[in-house]
Amino acid sequence: MSVEPQLTVPDSGRRPAGAEPPAGTAADETLEDYTLRFAPRSYRRWTPMVVATTALGGIAYMADFSIGAGIGLAHGTGNALAAIGVAAVVIFLTGFPLAYYGARYNIDLDLITRGSGFGYYGSVLTSVIFASFTFIFFALEGSIMAQGLKLGFGLPLWLGYAISTCMVIPLVVYGMKALTKLQVWTTPVWLLLMVGPLLYLIATDPGTVHTFLAYPGSHGGGVDAASVLLGAGVCLSLIAQIGEQVDYLRFMPPKTAQNRRSWWTAVVMAGPGWVVLGALKQAIGVFLAVYVLSRVGAHSATEPIRQFTGAFAAMMPSWLVVPLAVALVVISQIKINVTNAYSGSLAWTNSFTRVTKRYPGRMVFVLANLAFALILMEADMFSFLNGILGFYSNCAIAWIVTVATDIIVNKYLLKLSPQAPEFRRGMLYAVNPVGVVAFTLASGLSIALYFHALGDALQPYSPVAAAVIAFVLTPAMAILTKGRFYLRRTTDGIDTPLLDADGNPSPELSECHVCRQEFERPDLAACHQHAAVVCSLCLSTDRTGAHVLPAAPGGPRPR
Repeated sequence: MSVEPQLTVPDSGRRPAGAEPPAGTAADETLEDYTLRFAPRSYRRWTPMVVATTALGGIAYMADFSIGAGIGLAHGTGNALAAIGVAAVVIFLTGFPLAYYGARYNIDLDLITRGSGFGYYGSVLTSVIFASFTFIFFALEGSIMAQGLKLGFGLPLWLGYAISTCMVIPLVVYGMKALTKLQVWTTPVWLLLMVGPLLYLIATDPGTVHTFLAYPGSHGGGVDAASVLLGAGVCLSLIAQIGEQVDYLRFMPPKTAQNRRSWWTAVVMAGPGWVVLGALKQAIGVFLAVYVLSRVGAHSATEPIRQFTGAFAAMMPSWLVVPLAVALVVISQIKINVTNAYSGSLAWTNSFTRVTKRYPGRMVFVLANLAFALILMEADMFSFLNGILGFYSNCAIAWIVTVATDIIVNKYLLKLSPQAPEFRRGMLYAVNPVGVVAFTLASGLSIALYFHALGDALQPYSPVAAAVIAFVLTPAMAILTKGRFYLRRTTDGIDTPLLDADGNPSPELSECHVCRQEFERPDLAACHQHAAVVCSLCLSTDRTGAHVLPAAPGGPRPR
């Protein structure tokens, strides 16, 4: 590998001052999970379909059944199905560019966000939002599992919350390798237990379909825009799920002429395509809630364990009903909450390391994320689920729409944002007003709408406002700033190209002169004070800034 002509690799084994590389187990975690950095080709040995199966295993959560049931019981089947459809379309369209960038350039959503309008420190805002998403949904899934343990074994809810939290820790320690095995082996059993009861009820009792379609909801009336948008707002809280999908898709193999078809199939299926299964589960949640409503009451009809015990009771002996329902809930909870704990730890670690310039290791934040989730469970968040998700969706929509718009419009149409994503310290400005302003205004105004600040009539339109404002302001800010704040400099001081002939990140290796480990070309930049190269994590932990390249004279010109 060559760098700028004046650079020569030093022969000293001494670690230069100024950076604090990871040590001990933290270093091992970094190489296992690539927590804060580009995922190298040498590690990405899975086929596209294995990566896709692993990613789809992460959406086995039961929350969809509760979300769909809550919307359906409140607004009726017609409004619920329309709301689910509207949200699914928005999630698919915004998720596609993010999934493509994660799979193509092998970086997670935080790294994509940095170079797509937010800047090196600006994306800390969205990392915190994503981390919040993971522990909110961990708490939701843990609550559902605790309900199952209470019904099946008589355990008090507080103990069920603790068990559902602690049992995922051993599975999250080993990262992608362990998660791949878990998701691949449990997915067939999960699908059979989820889909089997529904097909049986439809086949043996067609009248349940008519009852389901005719259900008017507690508010009565037909389909109306306000009810649809209120329901869609709750469903759109799941828009941030694409972040967890990208955490898996970043391990996709390079896209080549030979694997082009399977590569694209896997990206679409496991990227934005997750919402197809998610929407189906929400619709099933409405169906099962209506089916069991007369027997368990409106409050319990939103609990997946009650929905599936009611469905299983129609098709098998009573002694099998509760064990199978509990098995479904436990398998689902484990499949999704290992993903929630894993992705949340990545997001928290990213934020903490950039702000403090210290890397304590990913496991610290696995435990912190689980602690937040346990507190929410003990506070009985399940009882006010729709309120939490309706509020949260405004922030999530503003973030995802801003990044997706930057990729589609600013990168490919206006060409004001560099197409190849950048995430390394020194290459980016601390804050890019394009994404930060668009996100802040979109989320702030939509939250004001959600809390009736502009009147009751506009309250249902808060998710629409978040999406529209972000979509309009993102290109407007890029045009206003002329794209000046995307790149702090246009060269990283290394002569060899970042991408290979197929447009994939180059696998060429060089040694970081701080931590003395080898990394692939996209993870490195030239050192400012030494004739060598430095990896992205050592740049992030450089407390003095000695290794960080200076800004280009006069600022870089937009590409």
